[in-house]
Amino acid sequence: MLRIKCPFCGERDHSEFSYGGDGSIVYPALDAPMQDWVEAVFQRENIRGMQTETWQHVNGCRTWLLVERDTMTHEIRSVRAAHPGVAKALEGSS
Repeated sequence: MLRIKCPFCGERDHSEFSYGGDGSIVYPALDAPMQDWVEAVFQRENIRGMQTETWQHVNGCRTWLLVERDTMTHEIRSVRAAHPGVAKALEGSS
């Protein structure tokens, strides 16, 4: 069972979250050529090992998170808020 430690709600079962995809992708500008979007959305690496992923706590605080997870073992190394402002506020509160 995969357990994700939400910075707001604490450790929860993965069924409370929705997987958002590869968190390391930098999407092109809205007016970028179609080929740039095709590359960003469809031409991705299938990473074996540590990967940064986006997850949303849909059955909790609804926060988007960046989860560093090993795709082979499902070990979670870190969880942090995806929005820089929220992440910075959380750092100041600890």
